[in-house]
Amino acid sequence: MNQPSIRLAMALLLFSGAASLSLAAQPKKPKDTIRVATYNVSFYRDKEGQLLEDLKAGDARARKIAEVLRRVQPDILLLNEIDYSDAKGQDAPHRRFYCKYAATDDETLPYLRTHFMRTWPVNTGVPSGMDLDRDGQSDGLADAFGYGRYPGQYGMAVYSRFPIKSDEARTFQKFLWKDMPGAKLPVDPETGKPYYSDEVMNIFRLSSKSHWDVPVEVTLGGEKRTIHFLCSHPTPPVFDGPEDRNGRRNHDEIRLWADYVSPDRSDYLVDDGGKRGGLADGASFVILGDLNADPTDGDSAGENIRQLLEHPRVNAAFTPASEGGVASSQRNSELNANQQGDPQFDTADFSGDGHGNLRVDYVLPSRDLQVVDSGVFWPKQGEPGAEAIKATDHRLVWVDLTLPTSEGEARETEAE
Repeated sequence: MNQPSIRLAMALLLFSGAASLSLAAQPKKPKDTIRVATYNVSFYRDKEGQLLEDLKAGDARARKIAEVLRRVQPDILLLNEIDYSDAKGQDAPHRRFYCKYAATDDETLPYLRTHFMRTWPVNTGVPSGMDLDRDGQSDGLADAFGYGRYPGQYGMAVYSRFPIKSDEARTFQKFLWKDMPGAKLPVDPETGKPYYSDEVMNIFRLSSKSHWDVPVEVTLGGEKRTIHFLCSHPTPPVFDGPEDRNGRRNHDEIRLWADYVSPDRSDYLVDDGGKRGGLADGASFVILGDLNADPTDGDSAGENIRQLLEHPRVNAAFTPASEGGVASSQRNSELNANQQGDPQFDTADFSGDGHGNLRVDYVLPSRDLQVVDSGVFWPKQGEPGAEAIKATDHRLVWVDLTLPTSEGEARETEAE
């Protein structure tokens, strides 16, 4: 990547004053704020290694995803569903995507400046050796620790404009579900006994992908602060039976973060490095990801995500919105006929699967972070970016934040 040429192109874009640039759908970021975003990009393939080959050859969907990111310009970004690889350099999909599509010269839009990036292993596709779905087989997609065809499918990646403190990051990939006190373990409705045997529960990992605490040293106005970005992608609460094993797992995957930011109830948590406990009291954080839970609609029935939306340490007095979500809901009115939630808050369009629109993607800061602005990047038909968002059924969610006040005063943005 030619950095001088990128800087020159960026300078020309920013200072030429050309009205022809397609920036109408690029949310303006207020001064002295950081923009945090989450985006499920559906960057996976049925065959291991195929995503990297497609990215090398040139991928139209990748260009559309990059366009969305260029328009929104997040400072810290979590991508859900990008295949994990421990390969070095551009042989890892998350790096190949950034270097080839998001951080190269473009004729109309500035490049993405999140050149710090990290990823860690996930549970998807990792064989458990057990018959987790009780179909008589132990080598199916649903028998992996997280549903997947191969290890790393549906992975995650973090991108940042600021340095990532990788040595202080914590992962909970291998934490066992049974080790969560009061876990909502599934019960066989026919027998009233536990759905999973003791043998299974002794190896069953809670996280369907992983849970990451990623500290980032953010600098604004000459002030440096560490903010912990709590990243995950819980299992969808569907594709199961009356035992509701996926719905219950979704609940407890979300609960992990609710407990992690609560010093009085996080002592049971042990990360993959053997460190016990949760986040320090008073630490700044942002919970983000495709959490597969809607407050009012869908199969999660609201209880799952309310663990965070009603948490005393979470600033949820705002809701990212879009006009495009409303227009989409109206176009798919039959599928959304029973929707109880406000469609302006939706973040995903599942009409392609015969379902309606839902709010499942979240950026939730701690109460000591002030929310200045937020939104769901969902242009209406005919607006700039409207074609690009069709690359995935999810929409990017962004929130603009200011750092905590020096006195530690908590501030919130009231819902409009």
